[in-house]
Amino acid sequence: QEQLVESGGGLVQPGGSLRLSCAGSGRIFSVAAITWYRQTPGKQRELVAVVTSGGSTNYADSVKGRFTISRDNAKNTVYLQMSSLKPEDTAVYYCNAALSIATLTPVLQWGQGTQVTVSS
Repeated sequence: QEQLVESGGGLVQPGGSLRLSCAGSGRIFSVAAITWYRQTPGKQRELVAVVTSGGSTNYADSVKGRFTISRDNAKNTVYLQMSSLKPEDTAVYYCNAALSIATLTPVLQWGQGTQVTVSS
């Protein structure tokens, strides 16, 4: 089954930046909207950002103006550029694919995610 692989997480100080990558390898990636989620212990996974196959984007209010999602279809990769990071951005970040823009229901098995820790 097609799977997406997240990378790029790490430890960063408040106010810093990180760029996460989501690499795909199959046909779904090229036609699907790609979504970034994050999850902290004891909480539900939260949708952070989405980029459609045509490049349209949308963001959660909590990250609007600080995060930028983009995709490079030639490389089958979606990026999440995170700036002005806050401690509350600390989470495991996951990406997935959605075939319905209306529901954004994830269609792939969840990967390992990548840990982002914002701390001084």
